[in-house]
Amino acid sequence: MTEAGVTRVAVYIDFDNIVISRYDQLHGRSQFQRDRARGVERSDKPARAADREIVQRLEQATVDIGAVIDYASSFGTLVLTRAYADWSVPVNAQYRGQLVSRAVDLVQLFPAAGHAKNGADIRLAVDAVEDMFRLPDLTHVVIVGGDSDYIALAQRCRRLGRYVVGVGVAGSTSRSLTAACDEFVTYDALPGIATDHPAPVDTPIVAAPTEDAGAAPSGARRRKKAARAEAELPEVEMVPDDPQGVATGLLERALRLGHEKDDAEWLHSSAVKSQMKRMDPSFSERALGFRSFSDFLRSRESIAELDETTTARLVRLSPAMISA
Repeated sequence: MTEAGVTRVAVYIDFDNIVISRYDQLHGRSQFQRDRARGVERSDKPARAADREIVQRLEQATVDIGAVIDYASSFGTLVLTRAYADWSVPVNAQYRGQLVSRAVDLVQLFPAAGHAKNGADIRLAVDAVEDMFRLPDLTHVVIVGGDSDYIALAQRCRRLGRYVVGVGVAGSTSRSLTAACDEFVTYDALPGIATDHPAPVDTPIVAAPTEDAGAAPSGARRRKKAARAEAELPEVEMVPDDPQGVATGLLERALRLGHEKDDAEWLHSSAVKSQMKRMDPSFSERALGFRSFSDFLRSRESIAELDETTTARLVRLSPAMISA
């Protein structure tokens, strides 16, 4: 049985929505579709200048899914996290390592028609409502995607007694969806997301056809490309990170989340540690060579300021980091 007062969170990510919206936010309305960026692989070194520019634009519009998941974890324990997309296309497949490392369940959706509508909104909504009844101890639902199609889902989840949090990209989010949620935050406002991105540019890149006129019909060709892309996906190679650096970044994100959520100058160190454990269950100050969490905080004085004048063990983000 779940303890009383424990919050349990379910996260549902309309992956295409967030990736396309972020690209269009940085590079201009409907630019993702005009650039035909869906099929461009970042690992390639295209010969054409237009393709090289698209690869650069994709790099600039990379979505930090980790920041989204960290924010969701600030509401409580994550019991399930699902991302919905066609994972065989290159623009989505390149996120696989980032998602797998955060234990995200990748739900595969193949386009059912030539216009590539994959039905993510319907599948996501059906799964979410089913989970409400299957997992009655869920307290929070986080919907990542600004599509107005999720208004009914948000309303139904609230009607079933869940606290609904929405996450979307500024400029691509329905105002009605914002009103349907208990809380809504834009991707740019998440802790750790850089906001100094270039202004949108509405300069379309015309992609020249790369296949002969006598090639197979577009539908068959698209299915073959999707199957080939899925078969040729490289194995994810987990490169070990510096554990001390990872812990420092984790502490900074936890402090920023705590200040934003509680709107308080000082935070209890135990609450900060709990948030860090929710974001990364492998965190252990002892494994890093510290006898206590307070010792760990003292070693990060450039990030955290520890108040040792009382027994409450309060901590806050360094003023230098706030102004940075």
